[in-house]
Amino acid sequence: MLNALEVVTTVVVGVMVGVEFSVAFVMNPIFTALPEDSGQLGRAHGGRMLGAVMPFWYIGSLVLVVLWAIAGRHHDGTGLVVTAGALLLLSVIMSLLLLVPINNRGKTWTPENRPEDWKEQMNRWDRRHYVRVAVILAAFALLAAALA
Repeated sequence: MLNALEVVTTVVVGVMVGVEFSVAFVMNPIFTALPEDSGQLGRAHGGRMLGAVMPFWYIGSLVLVVLWAIAGRHHDGTGLVVTAGALLLLSVIMSLLLLVPINNRGKTWTPENRPEDWKEQMNRWDRRHYVRVAVILAAFALLAAALA
């Protein structure tokens, strides 16, 4: 049973990292290259779509890691799993404090109601998101190492 939990947790976290990596390094650069209204509308739609799913994914990933740490507490690699859990907790805190407030504003913007500094706010979100991606990537790497 522990082996299944380890694999499922690693896959769930790994796919989450892939999605967030794609947002940072594929989707947002595409949106930035589009004409102004199209890029902003794409970001708003992405914010609504992913904003509805990601809280469950982040919290679910953290819960799976906690379950792994508890179930495998007497096995090798538990320290790596606990550290990965701490990093995922950090990513949740970062999300709530730094990224969600910007996303909640941005997902409601249209070309008619967006603020003058919308690009600056999106750039701030992007910079913070890069840090979050690095944090969850490190958590994933630790889980993969613990699995091995």
